[in-house]
Amino acid sequence: MWQQLLFIGAGGAVGAISRFMVYHLYGLSGARFFPAPTMIVNIIGSFLIGIAYFTMVERLQLPPVWKNGLIIGFLGSFTTFSTFSLDALRMIQNGEFPVAFGYMVASVVLCLMATLAGFLVVEKLIS
Repeated sequence: MWQQLLFIGAGGAVGAISRFMVYHLYGLSGARFFPAPTMIVNIIGSFLIGIAYFTMVERLQLPPVWKNGLIIGFLGSFTTFSTFSLDALRMIQNGEFPVAFGYMVASVVLCLMATLAGFLVVEKLIS
């Protein structure tokens, strides 16, 4: 149990720092197009979870400590549904309905496609 908690905590720390770095680098770029950093981390995280699930669970059947450290710890803290929700709500409150709707639909569709793409990439490489 303690080993799992340590792996999840370590993965979570690395994931949170990684997300911060994406936000930081995006801010340095000077770009100001809706909440793109949130969408970026969620799409990358979705792609990586497709890869991780297929390789760690479907193929390699690694011990749960590794799966939990990467999927729950790292990817759980790297991606952010709560920030996505807050961003969408703030756009709605500001009357930016078309942008909010586009952001919500694009986020869900692109994240699902990224998860599938990660899964398919690894499936093709390993098969």
